[in-house]
Formats: sequence, structure tokens, C-alpha cells
Amino acid sequence: MSRRRRTGAVLAVAVATPLAAGVAYAARPEPNTHDTPTASVTVGTTKVTKGTLTERVEVGGVLGYAGSYAVDHRGAPGVLTAAPDPGDTIGRGGILYRVADTPVRLLLGRVPAYRDLRYGMSDGPDVRQLETNLVAMGFDPHHRITVDRHFSAATATAIRRWEASWGRPSYRRTGRLTQGEVVFLPDPLRVTQPQVRVGGTVGPGTTVLTGTSTTRAVTAQLDTAQRSTVHVGDQVEVSLPDADPIHGRVTTVGGVATAPSGDQDNGPQQPENPDQATVPLTIAVRVPGGSGLDQAPVSVTITTGTRRDVLLVPIAALLARPGGGYQVRLAGEGVVPVDPGSFDESTGQVEIVHGLTDGQTVEVPAT
Repeated sequence: MSRRRRTGAVLAVAVATPLAAGVAYAARPEPNTHDTPTASVTVGTTKVTKGTLTERVEVGGVLGYAGSYAVDHRGAPGVLTAAPDPGDTIGRGGILYRVADTPVRLLLGRVPAYRDLRYGMSDGPDVRQLETNLVAMGFDPHHRITVDRHFSAATATAIRRWEASWGRPSYRRTGRLTQGEVVFLPDPLRVTQPQVRVGGTVGPGTTVLTGTSTTRAVTAQLDTAQRSTVHVGDQVEVSLPDADPIHGRVTTVGGVATAPSGDQDNGPQQPENPDQATVPLTIAVRVPGGSGLDQAPVSVTITTGTRRDVLLVPIAALLARPGGGYQVRLAGEGVVPVDPGSFDESTGQVEIVHGLTDGQTVEVPAT
């Protein structure tokens, strides 16, 4: 976290409490000749030390699953005769649903199916996706396919092998796939909700299923003031309800700020108060024991950096200085101005850049 500017929700949490104590503590008057009773604050002392300070950002999040997908029907219209239940997972080559008892299967890829896949078609990225899947499923045992944008005779042969695995007799194996027979999605699908009841009618463009990937993830909203401190790859500790903390890694940091969720306008916007703006944050995690927790609130601590061999004092030692800034009270020597650097809210320590030396004794409110 930048030592020059410490803003955002974390600052409010981490600094407000120490300063509240510090202000009362700083109000302790110097000895005088008046007899007016004054409030006393019990104080203790601690040494200024050199050590390592770990910079962290703390946010709330929700444990769920990464990705959000809609499965649209692209084949001929008909009656939905089979569909998965919420929570079911469908992997590469698996059946997503059936229309008029004709199965629609899942293949992995980011380019949606937009045409029939057959010998003689023009080259394209959908062909590369198809060939990648056929090889991954083991239908090119003799390694005849060159995975590229071209649909070859070897590609058609691999499709026939796939058709044979369905139990389709040889005379019905075509070596091609119509647009409505397969759906490409980036990941295996975890079904969240069927959108059409079994027995209902579907047509081209009808959304049949919605779902997520099967990859566990934590999503959170990060204050824009903290965005520059968090990066893809940063290590994370996630505190789960009624379970030991688990480790994770930041996978995406959003670039579009939005207003608080209470705003009802559609789409991203520039909020009136920039301090309330947030960007989405995604964290990859591995949940032990196959826990099925979904949409569970969690606490996220992100390690954003480490500063070694720096001067450290408790955050509680900081006092508000008249006119702005901070000061500390040296034991038996009065107050001195200090320039704080990075803060570590989890351990309650702050780096002191200027104003103190190693081994000095500072006062802190007694606990």
C-alpha cells in the first residue's frame, strides 16, 4: 500500500480506532498550576524496532463459482425431453440436454458454434476448437489430426469415432456435426438453473440452461482508491465461515468502476462520490474437502507487498498532530512529529519513515 496516500475503506477501519484512542491520549495536559481536574489515560511503552512489514488489503467477498454462462439452443425447434438438475456438472463431451430426444453435447472453447462442422467447410477458429476437443477426448488415437483451422479427412474420421461412442450404428455415422448438436463453452458447466421445463418447447435462440464453471472462486468489490495496490497474482488468505482459512490468488482486477449496489441505474457509471466507487475482484481458491458452500460471505486478506528492515511502532502510538499529520509521544521526552509509511492492519504496526530511531521508547495506550 502506498506510504504517501492511505485511503479507502481499509484506512477507515484501521486508523479510526487507534486515532480515537490517540486523540484522547494526546489530550493529556502538560503539568500546570491550575487545579482543574483532568481525565487521565493509562499508558504503556514500547520500543521502536526494525523488522519486516507486510502490506495487506482487507475486503469482504463471496465464495462461489467462477464464470456465468447461458446455454442457448441453436438446433431445430422441438420439445425439451431431458435437462439436468441444479448443481449437476457437465464436462467435455457430456450431454447438456435433449430436444425431441436428440442430445446436445458440450465441447470446450471460447468461440460459440455458429455453423455446421463438416468436410469442405472454410477454415476457422471453430475448427481448431473442434479438433482440440476430439484429440483431448481420445478420438484421434493414431495422431492423424493436425490441430489447426482446417477441417481434414482425419477430423471427419475422429467425429465418426465419437459418434460410435454414442452407440450410433455405422450407417448413421456422418463425420460431421450440425450447429445444433454441440455447444462450445469456455469451461465445464455447473448448472444453476434450467430455464425451460421438461416438456416445454424450445426454438433457435431459446436459453435452455444457465450455469457457472466448476472452478471455485471468491468475488469481491475493491475500493478504487486501493486498485493500484492489488495486482493479478497477489497471494490471498480467505477466512471461511466455521472453517480454517484457505489460500488463494488474485486472478482478475476489474478496470471499470461502479457505484454502490444500492444504485438502481443500469450498467457501470461514475458515482457522485468517487470514494464509494469499486471495481470487481476475482480470487481463485481451492476449497478443501469438496465443500459445496455457495454464495457464502468470506473475509479476504490480500498480501500486496513486503517491506524489510524498516522502523516499526504500533499504529496505536500515532497521535493526531495539530494542523494535520501525525506525532508520537516519546517516554519522558514529549511529542515529536513523525512521517508514517505503510500500514499493516492485521498486526497493528506502521512503518515510520522519518522522526524516530531504532531503540527509542514510545508511549501507547495501555491495553
